[in-house]
Amino acid sequence: MKHPPRLSLPAIWNMSFGFLGIQFGWGLQMANMSAIYQFLGAEESELAILWLAAPVTGLVVQPIIGYYSDRTWTRLGRRRPYFLVGAILASLALVAMPNASALWMAAGLLWILDASVNISMEPFRAFVGDMLPPEQRKVGYAMQSVLIGLGAVASSSLPWLLTNVFGVGEASGAGSASAEVSRIPWSVHLSFYIGAVVFIAAVVYTIVTTKEHPPADMAAFEAERKRTAGVKHAVKEILGGFVGMPKLMQRLAVVQFFTWFGLFCMWIYFAPAIGRTIFGGEPGSAAYQDGIEWAGLCFSVYNGVAFGFAFLLVALVKKFSARGVHALCLTLGGLGLLSAGLWNSSTPLLASMLLVGVAWASILALPYAMLANVLPPSRMGFYMGVFNYFVVLPQILASAVMGKVVGWFFDGRAMPAVMTGGASLVLAAVLLMVLVPHADAEGEQGAG
Repeated sequence: MKHPPRLSLPAIWNMSFGFLGIQFGWGLQMANMSAIYQFLGAEESELAILWLAAPVTGLVVQPIIGYYSDRTWTRLGRRRPYFLVGAILASLALVAMPNASALWMAAGLLWILDASVNISMEPFRAFVGDMLPPEQRKVGYAMQSVLIGLGAVASSSLPWLLTNVFGVGEASGAGSASAEVSRIPWSVHLSFYIGAVVFIAAVVYTIVTTKEHPPADMAAFEAERKRTAGVKHAVKEILGGFVGMPKLMQRLAVVQFFTWFGLFCMWIYFAPAIGRTIFGGEPGSAAYQDGIEWAGLCFSVYNGVAFGFAFLLVALVKKFSARGVHALCLTLGGLGLLSAGLWNSSTPLLASMLLVGVAWASILALPYAMLANVLPPSRMGFYMGVFNYFVVLPQILASAVMGKVVGWFFDGRAMPAVMTGGASLVLAAVLLMVLVPHADAEGEQGAG
């Protein structure tokens, strides 16, 4: 089988640049949605179920988009039409989100936003397999990790920077008389508006600078697309994807499950934990808002570390096994979240987030790098979508059960939920070393 030609680093940067915008939008969502819900009256025990929209949309959207993007060819190419549609929809949702005036409205907008982000994001994973030969795919995923880190640093810290560096006031700029809307600080409004512009601009940059390779045999491609047309065939193949997963994919799926359960515990509960536990505030108070903004800065730190560490990952996986490097990074991230519960002041949290950043860089790159070389090119998008089931299923579990756990076992406190996430990351590292053979992880065996 003929592989795509090697690309220069600037070309790999261009083809990955859209991920900066995707992560900018997603980072705003991760750092601010719990606070937005609480500004609109949600209790901490309700946050998990309110977050349910995000993983459910991923569960539905990602395999469908992957399946159809494998079978698409237009003047814009195979994956790029999905990049563009997702970016337009996500940018509109970002503008609308801080203007939500009720919990149901914010939750509904999160469904739209997360679905739109997934429409753009899922094809970007397959894009690396399409555009790069096997020996460059680790570099391609590491470059995505670099840009994800850069986008997340900027988005997570933006409300804090707008308030503390640029002096943006607390009054809502939405011009609404609604007391509910005015609870959401103007720094959050402005951050989401900026995010909408960055999202669509970055995606358009990739679309303009990167041309996709057409199918080698267009007649055969069109014949196969006609043969497999129809919703019935799509549903059958998507459901059958679980049965036909390569063995390495099955084993990595278990690791992904516990990895993303841990991450989702952090995303849901970290900001409320800091606002209440470290800053001693209650939702709506100035102290609590200070804590939320500090949590955003902490998210910026871990994403900044991920940005820098992603450059080092390329060198590390050339010298050491991807499996060993990923297991070590997961362990460090788990220890970072566990240590967050030990502090009684804000500054040491930055050290905890440094360890989380190391894990985050690896999570964004190495599972996909280990997986890409055992997937058939004609089904790259589909299998990447199926693989992401094991990103969203643990998030659904966390959304469904962690609210009960926080209410029943943690006395309504968010910090123990963050530490539960740390324990889950450590377990993921152990499972990686136990379940995934070294040879499989390094691509020395086939799909099985």
